[in-house]
Amino acid sequence: MFRPAWRSLALASRLPPPLARKIPTRLYTTDPEPTKSSSATYIQTTKTFAKVTGLLGLSSAVGILVVGAAILAHDAFTYNEKHVDRVPVNPLALHPERGGPKNLPVARILVDDEEDEEAKLLATKPRLVIVGGGWGAMGVLESLHPGDYHVTVVSTDTYTTFTPLLPSAAVGTVSVRSLIEPIRKLLARLRGHFVQGKAVDLVMSERLVEISTVAPDGTNSNFYIPYDKIVIAVGSSSSTHGVPGLENCFQLKTIGDAQAIRRRIMDNFEIASLPTTSPEERRRLLSFVVCGGGPTGVETAAEIYDFCQEDIMNYASIVTRMEDIFPKICRKEVSIHVIQSREHILNTEKFRRDEVDLITSARVAGVTSDHVLYTTRNANGETEQHSIPTNFVLWSTGIAMNPFTQRVSSLLPNQVHKKAIEVDSHLRVNGAPVGDVYAIGDCATIETSLLSHFMELVDDADEDKNGKIDFGEWEHMVTKIKERIPMAEDHLVKVKELFQLYDSDADDSLSLNELFKLLEEIGNRITSLPATAQVASQQGKYLGKKLHKLSRTSAPVSSSTPAASGNAAAIHLLSDEAVSKPFKYFHLGTLAYIGNAAVFDFGKYSFMGGLVAMYAWRSIYWNEQVSARTRALLMIDWIVRGIWGRDLSRI
Repeated sequence: MFRPAWRSLALASRLPPPLARKIPTRLYTTDPEPTKSSSATYIQTTKTFAKVTGLLGLSSAVGILVVGAAILAHDAFTYNEKHVDRVPVNPLALHPERGGPKNLPVARILVDDEEDEEAKLLATKPRLVIVGGGWGAMGVLESLHPGDYHVTVVSTDTYTTFTPLLPSAAVGTVSVRSLIEPIRKLLARLRGHFVQGKAVDLVMSERLVEISTVAPDGTNSNFYIPYDKIVIAVGSSSSTHGVPGLENCFQLKTIGDAQAIRRRIMDNFEIASLPTTSPEERRRLLSFVVCGGGPTGVETAAEIYDFCQEDIMNYASIVTRMEDIFPKICRKEVSIHVIQSREHILNTEKFRRDEVDLITSARVAGVTSDHVLYTTRNANGETEQHSIPTNFVLWSTGIAMNPFTQRVSSLLPNQVHKKAIEVDSHLRVNGAPVGDVYAIGDCATIETSLLSHFMELVDDADEDKNGKIDFGEWEHMVTKIKERIPMAEDHLVKVKELFQLYDSDADDSLSLNELFKLLEEIGNRITSLPATAQVASQQGKYLGKKLHKLSRTSAPVSSSTPAASGNAAAIHLLSDEAVSKPFKYFHLGTLAYIGNAAVFDFGKYSFMGGLVAMYAWRSIYWNEQVSARTRALLMIDWIVRGIWGRDLSRI
């Protein structure tokens, strides 16, 4: 509170001298000292701001100059004229000799096997042929070291695809270019070779794989590629389950499938927006049916739902207000149906909140050009048939052998599995020459039957050869079973209890009949590994590491000689067992995008989260990309989608 000067003087006259000296007597005048201090502070602040601004501008200018200079230097050293003269090519690479059962050309020497000294050295290495370009094949390539093998990859596509994000590509959340990487670029580290074609036959007696390619005139051209070791990683095809009309369905396994789905979705919305479209036809066009409640089906249904919510009806960006891209009646008429044969499905609660039609415990009976027929059982156990009008059906349930795996399986009499090639715990194809042929991924399944090794297990464990297995011998047998079939480990935890349970006559030993029943029951409990990218990737990395060790410890068997003899096969078996333990799968959980959220399923435990879980899902998939290029493109796609929405172009 301020006082006039005369009030201060009057007050000072009535106080004792010590206190009177403390009373201010300044008048209401401008104090020159505070003014001077404020001006100095303002000037100093202005100078500091100008200095910082100048430094930032200077550093930005320097940064731009440095980046520009780096780009110019890159262009100067990259985009220059290079003359390739007198490239050495072996005549047998241009005119291969013929051989094999069908007297086809045998590509023992490739056109680039002698182009430099490193290529010549690799040509002397054991020949490793990888058939396929998916998760398993890329896992093998990732784990191999340069100089291990003369590597050749055979694939119908020139690129590898990040399949878990195909549902996102199907609605334009990400670009298809962000999900693919050329196989030749991934092979460059190993100085490997690529052949675009498909494997159609395998001659194990001569170590030849028959490849079919398309000639420029459209005709097929077949030839053989020799191998010392071959890895079959061709994936699988969709199982029909005997359902008629699947030619009216889409699948989601390739980039082409994602592009076809996107075109159909956009066509449906465009036709539904026409004034000449009837209400019944509009509802049919905007009805989306997904057959299969696995991760692919769930994520596709969630992506379609998000597409309708965020881009069809309520489109908005940072530069425009919220707008309706399509007529509101289109969003009103949209219906999404998920048909699942089992009771459990990922994301049940959120789908129901979003009014997605979940049809569980149902079986698809048929698919026509405009309807999906499915059956359920009522409370009385009677079968009832239902119909859903639709112009879009996605089939994502079950797997089956593709033609090449069927051919390989037919060549081996002990291959009885109907959906995949059976391999042992070291991923070697059962019945094939030991150590020559491996199979991984969806096209393979690890044996689960213990009875096929019954006599071997008995001979090894029955030390006293009395035809009975006592508890000590049973413990030894359990150890051997875990080594042969690691998946049986979870079912052999209670060793003592199992022994007592099947010792029906309580004589402290298991007869052969009792042991047979015990092993049969354990084998029935073991479940095959799921046909997922996670399994294929782990198998590929495991096999790649093992092949690397084999290349350092084993002498190669020339591919120009006939199949390995019994002694050579024993060496291969010893090598596999000596350098690596059997393959053991570690389940890291199942991830699924469920519409601006994500669900994590770890078997016994599962949880669903919102945006935080969605970004965790994105982080995991971003980290699993095969190259820095696809990581950068994927990040850009997510940013563009968040700012400007999905691309609604029909290409």
